[in-house]
Amino acid sequence: MSLQGKIACVTGASRGIGRGIALQLGGAGAKVYITGRKPEESLSSQHSDLPSLEKTANEIDARGGKAVIVYTDHSDMTQVKKLFEQIEHENEGNLDILVNNAYAAVTTISSSGEKTFFEQDPEVWDIVNNVGLRNHYYCCVYAARLMTKRQPSRGIIINISSIGGLRYLFNVPYGVGKEALDRMSKDMAVELDPFRVTVISLWPGAVKTELITKIADANELNFKRSTEVTEEATQKIFLSGESIEFAGKAVVALCTDQKVHSLTGKTLMTGDLGETYGFTDVDGRHIMSPRSIKYALTNDVVKFPGSQTLAYWMPNCIKVPGFIMTAVCSRL
Repeated sequence: MSLQGKIACVTGASRGIGRGIALQLGGAGAKVYITGRKPEESLSSQHSDLPSLEKTANEIDARGGKAVIVYTDHSDMTQVKKLFEQIEHENEGNLDILVNNAYAAVTTISSSGEKTFFEQDPEVWDIVNNVGLRNHYYCCVYAARLMTKRQPSRGIIINISSIGGLRYLFNVPYGVGKEALDRMSKDMAVELDPFRVTVISLWPGAVKTELITKIADANELNFKRSTEVTEEATQKIFLSGESIEFAGKAVVALCTDQKVHSLTGKTLMTGDLGETYGFTDVDGRHIMSPRSIKYALTNDVVKFPGSQTLAYWMPNCIKVPGFIMTAVCSRL
C-alpha cells in the first residue's frame, strides 16, 4: 500500500485507461475520487456490456483502496469546479494526485472514418477538445490551487496524452489537442516548479480499452490513418496493445518515486516507464515502447522482406532517441 493516505482524483474513470489508472491507484492504497457522467448519460446506458463508474468503485474498494464517486460532466465547467470544491472540503484542502484522463471523442473519431477535416461538421473540434483539452486546463487550475497551498508544497499532475501530439494521428482536432496538452504540461511545470508540484504528460501506447475492443470486434475500427501505416497494422497494434491497467502501473510508479520532480515538464511513454521502473502488464507481458525498433518491426509499422525475423532477434532496448523523433516531425 505504497500510496496509503494519499488523495487522488482520476477523471473519466468509468472505463478504459481512466478505469485502469483508478484501479491501480486504489490498489496502492490511495483514496481515489473517480469521475464520470451519471449512469443514464453514460455509454454504459447504451452498452450494458461496458463497465460503469460503480463497477470501478467496487473494485477499488475490493483492492483495499477507497473510492469516492463524483458524477461529473466534464463538458460543464461548473460541475468541474464543484468536483474540486468537494475534494477540498472533504480532505482538509489536500490533494496529492490528479490524473486528467476524461475524453469524449472515441466514438466520434472512429465513426468519422476517412473524412478530412473540411468534410466534417466543424463542431467536431469541440467534441474532441472541450473535454479533452479545455477541461484538463480547468482541472489543473483547481488542483494546483490546492497543491500549492500546503507548506511544503507537493503533488503531481499527470495529463494523459498520446503520440498524436508528435505526428498526424486520427484527425486534425485530435492531433492539435494532444500537442496542446503536451505543451500545456510543459508550461505549467515552469510555473509550478517553485512549489515543487510536478506536471507530466503521459503517452500510453495503443490500449485495448473495452470500447476499442468492442468496435474492433464489430469490424468498425475505422480510424483515419497516415499513409505509412496500413489498416491491418493499425488493427494489429490496438488488439495486441497494453491493458487498461498498464498506464495505471506507470502512474503508481511515478507517484511513488521520491525523485519524480526531476521529470517535471517531460512527456513520457508508458512503455519506457515499464522498463525504467521494472514493471510488466497485468498479464505479465513486457510492453514495448513505440520508440523501440522491435515495436516497429513487430507491428508492421516498418515492413520489408525478413522484417519479422529481424524483429525476433532485435532487443527491446534499441530505440529511436526522443530528440530524433522530435526532429523528424519538426515544423522547422
